[in-house]
Amino acid sequence: MANNSKSKLKLLYLKRILEEETDESHGLSMTQLIDRLHAYEIPAERKGVYRDLETLKEFGLDIRTYQRNPVQYAVVRRDFTLSELMLLVDAVESCKFLTRRQSNALTTNLKLLASDYERALLDRRIHVPGRITSKKDGVFECIDILHDAMRQHKKVSFMYYKFNLKGERKATHDGKPHEVTPVGITYWDGYYYLTAWNDDHECMTEFRIDRMEKLRVSQNAATRNEEITHHTFDGDGHESFGRFGGEPVTATLLVDGDKVEIIMDRFGDAAEMYEHDDETAKAIVKIRKSEPFFGWIAGLGGTVRIHGPKSLRDEYADYLDRLAAEARK
Repeated sequence: MANNSKSKLKLLYLKRILEEETDESHGLSMTQLIDRLHAYEIPAERKGVYRDLETLKEFGLDIRTYQRNPVQYAVVRRDFTLSELMLLVDAVESCKFLTRRQSNALTTNLKLLASDYERALLDRRIHVPGRITSKKDGVFECIDILHDAMRQHKKVSFMYYKFNLKGERKATHDGKPHEVTPVGITYWDGYYYLTAWNDDHECMTEFRIDRMEKLRVSQNAATRNEEITHHTFDGDGHESFGRFGGEPVTATLLVDGDKVEIIMDRFGDAAEMYEHDDETAKAIVKIRKSEPFFGWIAGLGGTVRIHGPKSLRDEYADYLDRLAAEARK
């Protein structure tokens, strides 16, 4: 074996074999381990493999011996359990900002953390409406550039596109690059957003990252002011509807009994639920008042109604009146 150039790799190959082909339910016998090593053109014999298994155990590999017929050896503890890997794969498959190519590449790498037997269980396909399709629409490179700019305390420059009345992509800002100070990145409803300080408007502005092109780190130093220094992304418990802010309001909603789950799905434990009468629940929720909130209420067809405060009810009624007037034009 001393003359075999691969003999020094024996421990590494044995580790790979155990990690790829064994788990709590599947092991390899001593004969099978020796055969696998021979397949890599590495001579092996029982006593040597026993010593190698002990060395790997000392190194920290969780190798278990199972008294089966014949005796089998397997790696049991891994960096991630099968359930955790399933959760990670589902999360990757569900991300609409990932292209199919990127999703497949990440899933393939996650599968390498499982045994051969477990990988088949990780073949999961989740349909994601609205998934981006082209490589240039990915956001990974943009996020790297934005983080690089924040580390260097520099501004960023980019072209930003929106759709016009004809459904065509058009550059905003009269076709000129935007130059802003990046403050932070948030993720909401399948998209990444950049929060940035805009010197021209002297305020925070938000940009959807997948709509950026020609993004680069500027040579200009980032703006520094109190608003940037003290800006926080932590929520105050008020539910927003879409990427819209709005005045925070504590609202009381009356909910038909068969629609309570809608409130719980939207607000979770933040909703205070009470019985209003035999067929209606009362929900006290914190929201940010906006037209998307009114649209959400309207879309529930009267099964969820604004009970208070009166000012919120009146604004909702005005909103419905405006929609009705527009519909009659």
